[in-house]
Amino acid sequence: MTWKYEERGNMIAKSHPARILITGATGYIGARLLRRLEQDALPLRCLARDPSRLESKTADTTEVVKGDLLDFSSLAKGLQGVHTAFYLVHSMNTQGNFESEDHQAAINFARAAHQAGVQRIIYVGGLGDSTSSLSPHLRSRQDVGRVLRTFGCQVIELRASIVIGAGSLSFELVRCLVERLPVMICPKWVATHAQPIAIEDLLAYLKAALNWNSKESRVFEVGGPDRATYGDIMKEYARQRGLRRWLISVPVLTPRLSSLWLALVTPIYARIGRKLVESMRNPTIVTDTSALDVFLVRPRGLVDAIDRAITSEDSEITRVQINHNPRLNYREGNQQQWLAKQQAM
Repeated sequence: MTWKYEERGNMIAKSHPARILITGATGYIGARLLRRLEQDALPLRCLARDPSRLESKTADTTEVVKGDLLDFSSLAKGLQGVHTAFYLVHSMNTQGNFESEDHQAAINFARAAHQAGVQRIIYVGGLGDSTSSLSPHLRSRQDVGRVLRTFGCQVIELRASIVIGAGSLSFELVRCLVERLPVMICPKWVATHAQPIAIEDLLAYLKAALNWNSKESRVFEVGGPDRATYGDIMKEYARQRGLRRWLISVPVLTPRLSSLWLALVTPIYARIGRKLVESMRNPTIVTDTSALDVFLVRPRGLVDAIDRAITSEDSEITRVQINHNPRLNYREGNQQQWLAKQQAM
């Protein structure tokens, strides 16, 4: 059915010479951004390895072009006529070396974007002190930002901590643990500080970056107003759900043992293993608040963010990704189906 997208794309391109490209449009952030930009009637194009995965998820006005970030030769068509590109992909689900794949994908994209005359790349990276010993995941996220800036396009990098929203990998890990375990034997990372941001506020920053009236490349640190440990986030989720939970800290629990423990009690953890746990040992807090000066976004606090995630379930996109009620998946043992729906995240 690829011809369908090529035919539709040819008609759209004639009426909109300068387009906005979204990579990762089947992922957690990309899918939600796509929906919001379509509501604004903006000229959009999605780059996808398998366009058929977007067949029922895009408006008729959105063009879908086939392209693989690990194949430089496949990117030219997708970037032709693009003014701004959202780079919202990662290789956490890869069976190989995700750092190497992320690095190569960023090189390919930045090089192809420069050759195509793309003016701006907007990228979501990860918070963390680059002078400290970052986990491979956070190190890779910051490396991608540096690579994207290498080839001359303007790059706006939004570095974020844990994203609060139904379907977000980190938040679903918290949700699953709290829902399943009345008493939790907690590793050291539960005491690590983060600065969570609601998915709605991260999307607002992405849209604001699209309209920012500047040509300089910048790294912005974005987060909600509250700094909290992962334990605090678990306790607040439990409070709002009306659950009594006890957290018992075991600081000697190593990352490897921690990941094995989580794999036993959380189906979400079976796929990403130690990658996420190792990131949780690094504080991810905002140290530069300039995003609040540049953009009009005023993020909500942790209490409101969790309430929003619990009550709304992020509408139809979450229903597609986690069957609307993740507790059914966790408790009824429907783990394989749940994990399959996380492939794009």
